[in-house]
Amino acid sequence: MPDIEENFKELEKIIADLGSDEVSLEESFVMYEKGMRLLKVCNEQLDKVEKKLIVLKEGVHVEE
Repeated sequence: MPDIEENFKELEKIIADLGSDEVSLEESFVMYEKGMRLLKVCNEQLDKVEKKLIVLKEGVHVEE
């Protein structure tokens, strides 16, 4: 599974391509669906990172 940075780069590419006049309506729909799936994956990855940061932060407070 690609890491979060790769997923964001792919999402940025999809957004840029959707703004292009050279993309057909059907291609736009396929790209939109892919972008939405990718956005969901990015959100899940961000949630995991946030949870890890919370655990680390709480661990620091316990040791102090």
